[in-house]
Amino acid sequence: MEDLMVIINLLALVYLGWFVDWTLKQNKSKIWLFSGLALIMLAILSTLPNYGPTYSYIMMSGILMYLILTVSWTLFSGPTGYISLAPAAFFGVGIYTSAILGKDFPVLVVVIFGGLLSVVLAAIVGALTLRLKGIYFIVFTFGLVLLISSVLLWYEIRFTGTRGRFITTANNDLIYYVMLGITVLMFITSYFLKRSKYGLALQSIGQNEEAAAHMGINVTAVKIAVFSISAIFMGMAGAIMAMKWIYLDPYSAFDPFRSFLPVLMAIFGGMKQFYGPVLGAVILAFLEEKLLTEFPYYYKLSFGIVLILVIIYLPDGLVGLGQKVRAWFSRGKIALT
Repeated sequence: MEDLMVIINLLALVYLGWFVDWTLKQNKSKIWLFSGLALIMLAILSTLPNYGPTYSYIMMSGILMYLILTVSWTLFSGPTGYISLAPAAFFGVGIYTSAILGKDFPVLVVVIFGGLLSVVLAAIVGALTLRLKGIYFIVFTFGLVLLISSVLLWYEIRFTGTRGRFITTANNDLIYYVMLGITVLMFITSYFLKRSKYGLALQSIGQNEEAAAHMGINVTAVKIAVFSISAIFMGMAGAIMAMKWIYLDPYSAFDPFRSFLPVLMAIFGGMKQFYGPVLGAVILAFLEEKLLTEFPYYYKLSFGIVLILVIIYLPDGLVGLGQKVRAWFSRGKIALT
């Protein structure tokens, strides 16, 4: 029963992702019907703590965390083709912001600070690295995660004589509502970003960066701006999720696995449509929660196998597979007629 409640809410999340994708195509037919369904799905998600067991919205908070990391990663890396492995860095900055400020400030203030500090870090990193391409950018962003965790560990041992910090916790229902609010804000931002001139500029950069620069697009500025926007949601998610834990250290806060999972989830769902990363994040985050509780020693191996199979057999993800299946059925219908 508890898993059924979670699955219903996951379907609601997937529908909201599809709805954003549908509205981006400016399809005005049946807009009232689909908008009404979107409001119903949002109402289902918003009322989960009122009718669902505690386990269901605790699990949903973890799934929303991965959804935020995945869709935020796709905001920049999807259209540009730049593979960033920095999500764990921005998420970890939010975690440590919560650890330091959580005792003295309200929850929402801490979450906002976590997002803003992640934006500052992303802007600095972007200014230094977004002139790099290919493997150099990938290596730098991954090295950033290891660098920050190592520096923090050295600082704590050298100057505070401790390793790690205790966290001021928050109620599980408050964590869920804040995570849901960040998710909705991210969806709205994604919609307007894709409809804006920056979204078109990103598509041009992804297709041919040199041609985009010749057209008058300030390529570096656009990349830095969108890279920073994507980081704010990761930082806010880290700040609120930290309040779910009691104690953390630099290695757990800046876990590199959180940089690889969003990439896997986005690829698994498919990045050609907006709802693809949403679908991939929802499915794999749910599986991660189940594997982590039932098979804790094998879940990373399982995700590694999934990554290999997806890259080999599903390069366009589940969305691409669905399109191929629809095309196959369409050809079959035409042949029959």
